Amino acid sequence: MIEQMGIALTGVIAVAFSQSDNPTRRRWAPVFGLIGQPFWFWAAIAAEQWGVLAVSVLYAIAWARGFYAFWIRR
Repeated sequence: MIEQMGIALTGVIAVAFSQSDNPTRRRWAPVFGLIGQPFWFWAAIAAEQWGVLAVSVLYAIAWARGFYAFWIRR
C-alpha cells in the first residue's frame, strides 16, 4: 500500500513537472522521478515482477541522466 502511494505521488509530480512550461519545475522532475524509484523496486520485488523491475532500472537510469543534466552539468 505504501509503495503504491509513493509510486502515484512521485510519479504524477515527476511527469507533470517534466511537461511544465516553467524551467524551474522541469528541473525538479528528475528529482521526484528518482525519489519514486525505491517504491518501484520495492513493489516489483515484493510481487516478483521481474520485468517491471527491469523497466524500473531503465527508468532510474533515465531519471539519473535528467538529474545529471539539470543539477550536475549545469
